[in-house]
Amino acid sequence: MQHNWSRYLRIILSLLAGTTLVGWIFGYPLYGLAIGLVIYLWWTLIQARRLYQWLANPSAAEEAPQSVGLWGDIFDNLNKLHQNHLRAQDRLRAQINRVQESTNAMRDGVIMTNSQGTMEWWNGSAEYLLGFRRNTDQGQYIHNLIRTPAFKAYFDSRDYREPLELNSPSKPHIHLQIQISLFGDDDRLIVAKDVTRLYQLEQMRRDFVGNVSHEMRTPLTVISGYLETLVDNADDLPPKWRRAINTMSSQASRMEALITDLILLSKIETGEQTVHDTLTAVDTMIEQICHDARALSGEQKHEFTVDVTDHRLLRGDESQLRSAFSNLIFNAVKYTPAGGHITVTWNTNREGAHLSVKDTGIGIDPVHIPRLTERFYRADPSRHKDTGGTGLGLAIVKHVLLNHDGNLEIRSEIGDGSEFICHFPRERLVERVPEKEA
Repeated sequence: MQHNWSRYLRIILSLLAGTTLVGWIFGYPLYGLAIGLVIYLWWTLIQARRLYQWLANPSAAEEAPQSVGLWGDIFDNLNKLHQNHLRAQDRLRAQINRVQESTNAMRDGVIMTNSQGTMEWWNGSAEYLLGFRRNTDQGQYIHNLIRTPAFKAYFDSRDYREPLELNSPSKPHIHLQIQISLFGDDDRLIVAKDVTRLYQLEQMRRDFVGNVSHEMRTPLTVISGYLETLVDNADDLPPKWRRAINTMSSQASRMEALITDLILLSKIETGEQTVHDTLTAVDTMIEQICHDARALSGEQKHEFTVDVTDHRLLRGDESQLRSAFSNLIFNAVKYTPAGGHITVTWNTNREGAHLSVKDTGIGIDPVHIPRLTERFYRADPSRHKDTGGTGLGLAIVKHVLLNHDGNLEIRSEIGDGSEFICHFPRERLVERVPEKEA
């Protein structure tokens, strides 16, 4: 490059020297130099004009203009850069086309929007599942096309750890699972999956459990009634039948408790038992449940500590809340050895309200904690048989908390007891209204 520049400089100096020499011959050396400069300036302007025209519309000519000297090298180098750019552009376009083709082959709907929700691109499955139209919906806000308050709240929350389930706005019979991911400059990648079949299977399972539980309740009530009659008159029966009748009565009672929990869980899950938001005095409820828990403890003589630091009311369904709190406190009694300590705490902070039930039992292996709220899941089956539980208590607690915008936290270690914490959002706390004097 340095060698070429030196050559170009020599050529320019030679041109100026030649024109100056010609002018000197005619007695006007300065005029000769000026004419040389004008010639060189004219040549430079012509080449600059050709470069400008090519840069203004490079696609009109595949290659840059041809020239000689310095401008020839400039045109050649720019032409190489342009060709490299075209090849890179072709590669990127091919990759984009391949990605779009593969995405269009997906059965899941894929939508790309900016941070405000403006529709930028979507695949064919999104058109089918959500009813988007390629010609009219480009650049529209996705909130105008999916008019569901839950979706807008989910989109704006930026908390996409859990998916959102909703019905398709264009095909209500299709049940969708929406998952959003952030990418780029706070843009959104939205994936809509058709989970209609899973939703229907889950609904069938719930209906089956609910219907079977209801159908079993009547014959079981009849059986329990006759067993109670036999137990009351056990003195008139042969001794070998007494043990059998007592065992049958005990198992019938256990089955009644199981069916009662199944019916309650089915109502909570299916929404048959709607949430009637009322103002619940949690402090009073806890005192009542702990009083019953002491009676349940009986000869085991568990030590109870009740600590209530906030006396505000909790907005929620009192019957569901009582069921959830009772399950946790009674479980602590069942699974804590005799003489153990049970601590029940109700407090609040900036995040909301919290009910903690802590015991000094044998604890639970942390490997079981993620599955404890599943129906009939047993961390220790032998221990479960001794307590006579139904295996549905924590599932009921979980769904009650979901109905109240809360969640359940479980802390436990083997040999170090367990702690179950119900978290409620701050918005559900309501100040007590002082009673008016007569």
